[in-house]
Amino acid sequence: MRFGAMNFPVHPVVDEIRAIAALGFDYLELTLDAPLAHHTEVRRQRSEILGALADGGLGLVCHLPTFVYTADLTPALRQASRDEIRRSLDVAADLGAEKVVAHPPAISFMGARAMDRVRPLVEEGMAEMLAHAASLGVCVCLENMFPRYRVGVEPSAFEPLLAAWPELRLTLDVGHAFIEDRKAQRLLAFIETLGHRVGHLHLSDNRGQRDEHLPLGKGRIPYARIARALTHHVTMETITLEIFTDRREDLVDSREFFRRLLASG
Repeated sequence: MRFGAMNFPVHPVVDEIRAIAALGFDYLELTLDAPLAHHTEVRRQRSEILGALADGGLGLVCHLPTFVYTADLTPALRQASRDEIRRSLDVAADLGAEKVVAHPPAISFMGARAMDRVRPLVEEGMAEMLAHAASLGVCVCLENMFPRYRVGVEPSAFEPLLAAWPELRLTLDVGHAFIEDRKAQRLLAFIETLGHRVGHLHLSDNRGQRDEHLPLGKGRIPYARIARALTHHVTMETITLEIFTDRREDLVDSREFFRRLLASG
């Protein structure tokens, strides 16, 4: 079991690596988002980034771009988004990332009112991404999303994909699964039914309404119960703390909070 933290892409990547290493984490989850962690910037700084990772003793997981629309109804926007994913995968492979995290294709604008047209584009975009990742030898961990995202919300949405792509793993985002489900039924269903396919975890806390990325124990997620379920159903390989506060020590506090829960059984 290894713990990681994510860079904030408005800050220089090398500075983020050094800060995360100084907090005693095992790996960086490099989110390949603009402005300062876009794949073009990361490729330009390849030597410096690899050097900083080595100096800090950090492994690497990459997170593919968040704000792209690979199932957009506008062909040019859809293709541009798919190109961003492909090039980001190329960079992740070149850096030697052990796995990449991907969101399901986002449904934007009029797409929500034309789901019959969007669904085939979602499937097409997923297939293109997974085929390219397979050609590069990169393990993809597909992340569950929150209800407003419309795609990849319930465990049932992942079952056909996981059946069709045996090499595909699941990134279980605990915060996402808890939104609009305060009894944690969706979250527990992910753990109990798909725990054997979980390859990566994202941990944060929230109050059940939006993705707040609070430190663990500061929201309403029943983490003691969740930690017990994870222990029974999931082989916890890599665990990224997605805590986005101004206080970096919140990352360390959350890591130790979760370790204590696991130790207490």
